[in-house]
Amino acid sequence: MRRADIRSQERAASELFEAVYPRLAGWCRRLVDDDGTAHEIASESFTRLWARWTKVEEPTGYLYVTAANLVRDHWRKLERERRAMRRFTTEEVVKDQRQEGADPSVRMLVQSLPERLRDPALLYYYADLPVQQVAALLGRNEGTVKADLHAARELLRARLGEHHDRTA
Repeated sequence: MRRADIRSQERAASELFEAVYPRLAGWCRRLVDDDGTAHEIASESFTRLWARWTKVEEPTGYLYVTAANLVRDHWRKLERERRAMRRFTTEEVVKDQRQEGADPSVRMLVQSLPERLRDPALLYYYADLPVQQVAALLGRNEGTVKADLHAARELLRARLGEHHDRTA
């Protein structure tokens, strides 16, 4: 490749970076809600473009598609981290509950709740976390957590009523 061609490509790449990077990073920022991660994704998109510079026909489109894929990867990673945190927190709550010698019948009833209701109940009532933190840990809206807690209480009330009716 001639030296003039290389300079021309470098100039085109530099102009593309100046024109597209701020918008691409801003777009990523709106998707991931974090400046640092947005800039990492935008930079990685350009790095991947540079590796294929001579083969890519539409560089701007390539950058946005690559960034979208990286954003999706980021979201998947966050979801895996949330699930791991949820499992860890739930295990700790159950372990603490056993150590406190909680009423085994209530513990068994709570453990028998559907997972969607059990996790918020354990975190809110047994780990004593506020609704806001429970929502963040479970990746749900606060209103959803409140509704799940209400449903869990109603289900436990019904099951406790059945249990006490049988023993009375």
